[in-house]
Amino acid sequence: MFRSYLRLGLFALGLLVGVQVPGFIDDYAKRVEAHQLESERALTGFRQTAKRFFKGDLDALVAHYRVSDDSVMRSDAQSVGLLVERGHFLDGELQAMQGPWYAQVWHLATAADSELLEETYVAYRYQVLLVPEAIAWGIACALLLAWLIELLLLAVAWVFGAGQDTRTQARHWR
Repeated sequence: MFRSYLRLGLFALGLLVGVQVPGFIDDYAKRVEAHQLESERALTGFRQTAKRFFKGDLDALVAHYRVSDDSVMRSDAQSVGLLVERGHFLDGELQAMQGPWYAQVWHLATAADSELLEETYVAYRYQVLLVPEAIAWGIACALLLAWLIELLLLAVAWVFGAGQDTRTQARHWR
């Protein structure tokens, strides 16, 4: 009986955790998009200058700043270079988060930006989305968690001999 309640509790826990996955993915994608828009806004003036003098090439503008005789321009080259790099990085993140759901999950699990993940986690508010993706994630996580924990407990019980008959088995020829 306890095992049934444990299984039910684990299923409920897995369900509640699983329905959070699509919401977290969506929040991360929105955060990436917001940072990317902010990056684009910060580069607007530099893009206009690059378009006017360097055929729109921001890297050429940064290179020009770096070799300038003016110490202020050389100093700004590093700042502008960092803005350009961040913009390229955020473009890649945004592109990764616009793929199919399994690519988004894989990206979050393996290659997501740790700062953006931390920001998303800190600002995340638990929610229960009643969309098919959330329901599917919830059921999948619930079944997986319940199955894994039960397998773990059964393996531990088997190792320590719980539930085994310790009496000597009667031989079939007697």
